[in-house]
Amino acid sequence: MSVDQYLSILGLLILGVLFASGSFVASSMLAPHKRSSDAKLAPYECGIVPEIEPPQRFPVRFYLVAMIFVIFDIEVVFMYPFAVVFRQLGLFGLVEVLIFSAAVFGALLFLVAEGALTWGPVKHLVPGMPARTSSSTIVRIGADPDKAA
Repeated sequence: MSVDQYLSILGLLILGVLFASGSFVASSMLAPHKRSSDAKLAPYECGIVPEIEPPQRFPVRFYLVAMIFVIFDIEVVFMYPFAVVFRQLGLFGLVEVLIFSAAVFGALLFLVAEGALTWGPVKHLVPGMPARTSSSTIVRIGADPDKAA
C-alpha cells in the first residue's frame, strides 16, 4: 500500500482548511467595523415604515415546515437516479425505494400528528360546565333541588 494513493485526499483536506480559514480571515478584514445605524437594523418592508416592533423569534412551526420541505426535496432528488436505473436494479431497488419512501412518509405522519402543519394559536379545550349528574340536571330544568336528592 503506497502513501501516494492518499496524497490527493490530503491535498483536498488542505485546500478545504485553507478555504475555510481564508473565508474567516477575509470576512473579518472586509466587514465594516463601525456600529450599524438604526435605519440599517430596521427590517425592510418594501418601503413601509414598521409601526410595531417585529417579533424577535420565528415560531418553531416555521422551521418544522422548512424541514418538511427539505426532507421531501431530498426524496425527490433521490427518486431521479432510481427512475433512471430502475430496470437494472430490479426487485432489490424497488424494495429499497419503498422502504425509503415509507420512512419519509412515516416522518410526515409524525410531524402532522405533532401539529407541525397547524398554523395559528394553539387551541386548548376548556370545560364549559361542570360534569353532569342527575341532580344537577333536575336543578337546571327548574325542579326543587331538595326533592332531587
